[in-house]
Amino acid sequence: NSITTSNFFDKDWNVTEAYLNHLNTVKKHYPKLIKEAEFRYFWSYTYVLDKMIVSKNKVSKSDYDKAIKNFEKSAEIDAKNYEIYYEMGICYLLKSQPGKAIKCFQKSVMLDKTKLDVQLQLALAHELVDEQDMAMKIYDKLIEQHPTYLKAYSHKAALLICQGNYLEASRIFLEILKVDADFYRAYFGLAVCFDNMKKTAEAKRYYSKFLKLRPQSTHSDYAKNRISALKTPKLNRPSYMGLV
Repeated sequence: NSITTSNFFDKDWNVTEAYLNHLNTVKKHYPKLIKEAEFRYFWSYTYVLDKMIVSKNKVSKSDYDKAIKNFEKSAEIDAKNYEIYYEMGICYLLKSQPGKAIKCFQKSVMLDKTKLDVQLQLALAHELVDEQDMAMKIYDKLIEQHPTYLKAYSHKAALLICQGNYLEASRIFLEILKVDADFYRAYFGLAVCFDNMKKTAEAKRYYSKFLKLRPQSTHSDYAKNRISALKTPKLNRPSYMGLV
């Protein structure tokens, strides 16, 4: 059985990291609104962010709903701010409503086409509503226009894994590592590819390299379990139906 990876970069890995990466940027940006009382709308949402990151617990649906309403009010103040729609889209992703997230990300891209991570999230949202062709078009366009943007290559390769094209996905991941030897997603992706292609030695090697770079990441337990499983006799090898 193949290891299915329809959510290869799951929300815990992909979206939470997006939160962490953007949190400081967002906090620096929004003080422009501090002259107005409406600034509370944004900070009520950063509370949701901090609560999730610090406690590592799931935020309730009502928290996301409140955050979205606050962002909608913030958009009334600053309708041309791409970041409001981007963060709103993240909320919808975490609420498992990728269709609504798509609309937010599209608005965000329309306001600022230079923010490549927004386009990446838009593609991911298309994947989550099973619009893989649209997602692939976005990845290919990003790669064509921004050939040094490694995340686009990585996400394209992840989609290829979902489609069962492990050989092409592994080729892309190897090319990424030629540019950035510390790109941990590439090591994990290669391990998954080789695991599916029954290349045990290569799979174990890349799982191990991934663990050296990210020993406490979302997928570290999965990598450890796969290394252990690959040491067992072939007939007793368990089947894994998804990343855990």
